[in-house]
Amino acid sequence: MSEEGLRYYEDLEVGAKQAFGRYEVTREEVVEFARKYDPQAFHLDDEAAAKTHFGRLSASGWHTCAMVMAMMVENMANTRQAGLGSPGVDNLRWAKPVYPGDVLRVETEILEKRRSQSRRDMGIFKSRSRTFNQNDELVLEMVSNGLISVRDPDAPID
Repeated sequence: MSEEGLRYYEDLEVGAKQAFGRYEVTREEVVEFARKYDPQAFHLDDEAAAKTHFGRLSASGWHTCAMVMAMMVENMANTRQAGLGSPGVDNLRWAKPVYPGDVLRVETEILEKRRSQSRRDMGIFKSRSRTFNQNDELVLEMVSNGLISVRDPDAPID
């Protein structure tokens, strides 16, 4: 991969926001994911789901996370970063069910960043991701950590 156009740790700004993505949720995908990973009746069967607080077939929260990840990866391909993966998520909340027919989008904000004390070539940043449906209703919110290459590992650590 060419280094031209890559965003590094030094390019990240605390408070920077992005809005991206468009993911159309289909019934077939909801059921397929649930069969494989979360086979609860309200993710698999319309009649069973209608008898729950969901009121109808709903996507697994883990499926919602996977859809969000797909949008994030697509966005990363468009806004190329020298990303190195993630050590994890600090907070994850499913605020509202996701249903077949929903169209999802993501908004992110960089909350903080710091240089790694043990790896001079790496920075760590924390971001909040909020996912909304077509009615601008919050369906998922998470705070996660990302690892990113430092452009100049020999620069002083703040």
